[in-house]
Amino acid sequence: MKKTYFGTDGIRGKVGEYPITPDFVLKLGWAAGRVFARGGQHQTVLIGKDTRISGYMFESALEAGLSAAGVNTQLLGPMPTPAVAYLTRTFRAQAGIVISASHNPYYDNGIKFFGPDGMKLPDEIELQIEAEISQPMTTVDSGCIGKASRMTDAAGRYIEFCKSTIPARLDFTGTKIVVDCAHGSTYHIAPHVFTEIGASVVAIGAQPNGLNINDRIGATQPARLSQAVVTERADFGIALDGDGDRLIMVDHTGEVLDGDEILYIIAMARLGQGLLHGPVVGTQMSNLGLEQALEKMGVNFKRAAVGDRYVMEMMLRHESNLGGESSGHIICRDRITTGDGIISALQVMEAMHSTKKTLLDLKQGMTKYPQCLVNVRISQKVDLDAIEPVQRVKAEIEQAMRGCGRVLLRPSGTEPLVRIMVEGEDIEKVRGFADYLANTLSEILGA
Repeated sequence: MKKTYFGTDGIRGKVGEYPITPDFVLKLGWAAGRVFARGGQHQTVLIGKDTRISGYMFESALEAGLSAAGVNTQLLGPMPTPAVAYLTRTFRAQAGIVISASHNPYYDNGIKFFGPDGMKLPDEIELQIEAEISQPMTTVDSGCIGKASRMTDAAGRYIEFCKSTIPARLDFTGTKIVVDCAHGSTYHIAPHVFTEIGASVVAIGAQPNGLNINDRIGATQPARLSQAVVTERADFGIALDGDGDRLIMVDHTGEVLDGDEILYIIAMARLGQGLLHGPVVGTQMSNLGLEQALEKMGVNFKRAAVGDRYVMEMMLRHESNLGGESSGHIICRDRITTGDGIISALQVMEAMHSTKKTLLDLKQGMTKYPQCLVNVRISQKVDLDAIEPVQRVKAEIEQAMRGCGRVLLRPSGTEPLVRIMVEGEDIEKVRGFADYLANTLSEILGA
């Protein structure tokens, strides 16, 4: 069956536009509660959120819907997405819910779910929730209505967990870091984690007001972090996104390291320690340079579809403990069940500490191929494989690159866009190929 509401990362959209409305989220909470209640009476669900202003409204709606279905809720307040996954598993809750639109602006929001194992819900459970949404909303008997409480020590629990993912003997006294929290859900957590392992921390993007989340700051826009690292003469910088599941880093010269380079550094460190199991899993967007660098080390590399849930599915299939995306979703499966920006940064710091090398030194083993990304806006979903002229142009470009590049076309899972990626040795040719393909697609679709 095809899902109506759930995308690759929950349900997401613009606040006030269906389905991101209070009435729908109330019904969604009730529908999810009906499904979760099948596990027994008065199951418990955790609810966390990021810092966008609409989170308060949707938190109340979800709580009411879950209560009407007879499910108890524990409210975590502003909490990173991976923290909700961790706490769901450790508290043995029936599910965890995150109110967040991740790296999107404040006027968007979304709802995503974790199961009791701390992993994204499987398709069959999402389909069961959608089936309940179509049913008339009812309320359980008054004596069975779910109760709500607030978990006051959630942040402290997660801070301690993050620190536990690296050896306690590691001391980062004398290390200066700039930490960019994107005015998001890590603002009260990330600076404490890095300070408590000995580092001197300069925090930016740690003053959320409900409207400034991801606003010209954070993992998707690291220019301010680069400037701050150079100005502060810091050893490196860490950029997280609004819900804390992405990581982008900056070396001491102000140069940005994306998710591919971070994945390479962690893989290299794990290999040296004998702790790398199975292939490293990336996506169709992962840079060809990452694949080649891993191959030189004798490490197998596999590509999943874009989206951290698909990375995780392939990691489980191949018993891999490391995977991630160019965007900075890094999954260290031997540490946590989902992408986690703070924990990934700690793994890189452990690699720096053990090798006595800077970020600039560690990334030298990987040479990135130039990539050009172009988005073409569309008015409706399209089957790109069925558009013969587009496939013909794609084949022409691949032939022109003579095996030293790649072309990827894919619909966005969260926006009405077709994403075009061209990768090759010559940036000018890459840009020309990408524009040519984008123009072809626009003409055909009338975009």
